[in-house]
Amino acid sequence: MSLIERIHDFDKPPVIVAELSGNHRQDFDVAKKIIQESAIAGADAIKLQTYTPDSLALPIDKPEFRVDSGPWKGQLLYDLYQKACTPYEWHRPLKELADELGISLFSTPFDEEGVDFLEDQIDPEIYKVSSFELTHIPLLKKIARTAKPVILSTGMATESEIAEAIGTLKSNGCPDIILLKCVSSYPSDPKGFHLNSMQSLQQTFGYSVGLSDHCLTNEVALAATALGARVIEKHVTDDRNRNGVDSAFSLEPDELAEMIKQIKMVASSLGDSIIGKTDQDDAQTKYRRSIYVSIPIEKGETLSEKNLKIIRPALGLDPRLWKATLGKKASRDLEPGHALKAADIR
Repeated sequence: MSLIERIHDFDKPPVIVAELSGNHRQDFDVAKKIIQESAIAGADAIKLQTYTPDSLALPIDKPEFRVDSGPWKGQLLYDLYQKACTPYEWHRPLKELADELGISLFSTPFDEEGVDFLEDQIDPEIYKVSSFELTHIPLLKKIARTAKPVILSTGMATESEIAEAIGTLKSNGCPDIILLKCVSSYPSDPKGFHLNSMQSLQQTFGYSVGLSDHCLTNEVALAATALGARVIEKHVTDDRNRNGVDSAFSLEPDELAEMIKQIKMVASSLGDSIIGKTDQDDAQTKYRRSIYVSIPIEKGETLSEKNLKIIRPALGLDPRLWKATLGKKASRDLEPGHALKAADIR
């Protein structure tokens, strides 16, 4: 089953994407370890980021080229991307590793050359567009022309910007789009997340939805699962104390495994939308109430509130027949504790 087929298989839990980002700390063995541990934790896919510092910034030290808040405050953009980028020569061996582990691997390209590189080196089955690139129309066109599905993150975007991005992708050959709710803050605060807008995205644009989650806790991911998310993306690190570029908002492998366990549990609880009892309810139905004989009744005696009671279990006549039963005659002698049946009445 392809990744896009898995995303649209509503009989299964959402697809879990483990984001490597820059947590490899420029160490290939660390990158491999994170992928291996993510697979063991139960992730369905690994996502890379494909860029060089020159893809995103200029090597110029001016105030506008420095990060002014968050975990990277004070850093020059060019230097930050130099530390965070995944070396291009790693892509193919990391894809081969993912194949060996039986999980998908794809990437977020940040320029048109990155798309050509990914097509040539790993031939990904799906592409991811970062929230920050949603308005990069030339890049969207380039990705769409690969004729592969796109996961589009919508952090910071207005409705009109999302509509334009979708229109660009569709008109240039993209066959399918998944829209991710995202708050582009690192880490994100669950409060004020406006997660209900995830369903608004689905209703407005008609595509499957998911979550790109930068929270360090699982509440938002679990709520998104309950609201119909088909993709949950989380950053992953081998050790949050090792100061990887994105460690401050990344899960460690055991935390990822626990989140996946919880998501599967939530997904399994959703079921269908039919109103009615569940299989679990069936086992308890017998403990409803029914009509029982409370004191000895002789044949021909009138049935009344004095000799009948509505009690548990539900082996006698339904309580809804109470009024219709009162005033009738017993067809035979009845002992206390007898579950009243239709045959006992005449």
